[in-house]
Amino acid sequence: MSSSSTSRYQTQPWRLWAIYGVVALVLGSLLFRLISLQVFQGTDWLEEAVENYTTIDYLAPSRGIIYDRNGYILAGNIASYSVVITPASLPNSQADIQNIYRNLSKLIDVPATQGTIEEAKLVAECVEGPGIEQLVALGESLAPYRPVKVKCDVDEAVARMVREGSVDWPGVSVLIDPIRDYPTGSLTANVVGFLGPIPAALEEEARAEGFVPNRDKIGYAGVEAALDQVLTGTPGRRTIQVDVAGQELRNLEPPVAPVPGNNLTLTIDTRLQTATEAVLLTEIKAWNDYFGRIRISSGVIIAMNPKTGEILAMVTYPTYENNRMSRFIPAYYYEQLSEDPRRPLLNNAIQAEFPPGSVFKISTATGAINEGVVRLGQEIFAPGQLDLCEKFSPNDPCTPNNTRPFVDWIYESNPEGFGIVDFYRCIAFSSNVCFYKLGGGYEDEIEEGLGIWRLGEYARAIGYGANSGIQLIGEQDGLIPTPQWKRINQGENWSTGDTYIAAVGQGYVLGTPLQVLMSGATIAADGKLMQPTIVREVTDSEGKVVEQWFNPVDFSIWVPEQIEDDRGNISGAWRNVGSDEIADKLPEGTYRISPFTENLKWDTTVDPVIQEYSCDAGYCSLNEDAYKVIQPSSIQAVQTGMRMAVTDPRGTLTRIFSGFPIAVAGKTGTAEYCDDVALQAQRCQFGQWPTHSWTLAYAPFDDPEIIVMAFAYNGGEGASVAGPMVIRTLEAYFEIKAIDIAQSGDG
Repeated sequence: MSSSSTSRYQTQPWRLWAIYGVVALVLGSLLFRLISLQVFQGTDWLEEAVENYTTIDYLAPSRGIIYDRNGYILAGNIASYSVVITPASLPNSQADIQNIYRNLSKLIDVPATQGTIEEAKLVAECVEGPGIEQLVALGESLAPYRPVKVKCDVDEAVARMVREGSVDWPGVSVLIDPIRDYPTGSLTANVVGFLGPIPAALEEEARAEGFVPNRDKIGYAGVEAALDQVLTGTPGRRTIQVDVAGQELRNLEPPVAPVPGNNLTLTIDTRLQTATEAVLLTEIKAWNDYFGRIRISSGVIIAMNPKTGEILAMVTYPTYENNRMSRFIPAYYYEQLSEDPRRPLLNNAIQAEFPPGSVFKISTATGAINEGVVRLGQEIFAPGQLDLCEKFSPNDPCTPNNTRPFVDWIYESNPEGFGIVDFYRCIAFSSNVCFYKLGGGYEDEIEEGLGIWRLGEYARAIGYGANSGIQLIGEQDGLIPTPQWKRINQGENWSTGDTYIAAVGQGYVLGTPLQVLMSGATIAADGKLMQPTIVREVTDSEGKVVEQWFNPVDFSIWVPEQIEDDRGNISGAWRNVGSDEIADKLPEGTYRISPFTENLKWDTTVDPVIQEYSCDAGYCSLNEDAYKVIQPSSIQAVQTGMRMAVTDPRGTLTRIFSGFPIAVAGKTGTAEYCDDVALQAQRCQFGQWPTHSWTLAYAPFDDPEIIVMAFAYNGGEGASVAGPMVIRTLEAYFEIKAIDIAQSGDG
């Protein structure tokens, strides 16, 4: 019986070994997993653990300040106050918390409680809707130690009261953020521009550089955009340890302070800009009141020093208020600007293309006298109307079907025209018929005109047909048409009539107001085409001038850099500020913007920029690799003609500048047009097309220091509308100059 009992409870050996095996397997697996985690994957897990408690906080740099040439601030930084609540710092008592919400609600005009947490998830920071309680509850669920913005952009007085109350309101504080401020507002908005949020397409690149989307901004227009690399600065960096609730524990690395952006000093004189804007707006209003309707819908005035290329004033109408974009871009305001047919968001001085009309005759005159098409003293008959045989080939016969009249601008008031004129009076009177003949020739009187090929060469040489390279985005290049261009875009061959029309700046010819200004400035500066600039210098936060070079092709900024090779030899190089690319030489077309220097694009009397053509019997052939200059005597002849526009009794500017104490030379322009606006208004009637108004003038004649260009969209006659704008701008300039001299004691 005992034997049977013992065998009943006896364990078989194989079962014990099975249990031991299972235990060993489990312990082995655990040991292997432990060794794998601690030894083989230890580094990876350590890095992940460090990453979990490590946060990198990028500190926003202060954006550079923009000044005018006299040190007046055009764009600066001011404080924006936001009321924030840190959920983890609130009292434990719910009654105390609700009391804080109610008291704070009265100050900042945000409901103490409204909506739900789910609704709060659907709106961005500081957007009206959720109450304080819902915003804080949402923030607490995410990161209780992170401040929650409950009201943005409060008045300084409100911020002060919140700070005073925060002594009794644990968790409540005021956060100060810098925002852009534009003291001159719409006066300089077209030049300065505005800021906007980092676009989604640039977020990855911006994050890599330490910028934070939805916090940091970039330039959207003006120099704020074109020279964003100069103004932005470098973000700072804090590497900190945080716990699971988001509370900061300690710095893991020494903090790196942000580097503020460089400051910009522009060539703009705010005083002249203010006077110029008043001139433009007053003249437009006066003419619109006279006609009893909005006839002139937009306009431009630019003033420049022709010797240095410095833009002294650049005013466009209409414009916009960039201060309304400083905190955020209101959707309704931006939509309103975008849908305005006058395109106020565009800087029409560089971004709009118009037929230049008679101001383009400067190009035709320069080419005609330099190519020997006309001689000084040669008499040219300028009747009120010219009958032209329209030919698509020099051998085409003349028939009544291809003969059409070309009239002079004086035809309606004087059908006889100007009669006999010489080269100077051709310019001074702005005779269309005279320039028709100079451009396309006429029978035996001028057997071989300038022709479209040579006309294009001279137009481009003095500033047309290409971007100027000014430090503003969106510049247009205008259009100097060629026979190939017409065949491709119009499906027709070039005709003699096309040349006639192009010679007076009509037809397919287009130019920006800045290009028109540059053409006149080149003549005023004795044939030197200067690089237009709105930047006078760049300085760092300590006021030291920084050497910087600007590439207008991609708007990159380059600075000199010294590099050391493996042998310790140091050589000069160039560094791209935006990408840190190092190059042995600067990209083609790059020019220095700081410290200020006069950048000469080319001197037409020295640099052979005119490609030669041989013309005979209406045919022109290119002389390969043959270039020529413009003779100084040719420039002087055009200058004399522009001066006679003021001094000759029949000159187009005589009445405007009568009695002006300073010697002036200039050119007027009245340009017919037929754009989308005119077509929609059914105003494109043959022979009765609407006209733009142009005038440019420089002074003093013998030693020019300023040239002014005025343009009025649908303004009509150039001398009547744009002319007064020019003389009043010149008056303002010389009055400001006299005041400066008197104050400095140099007078």
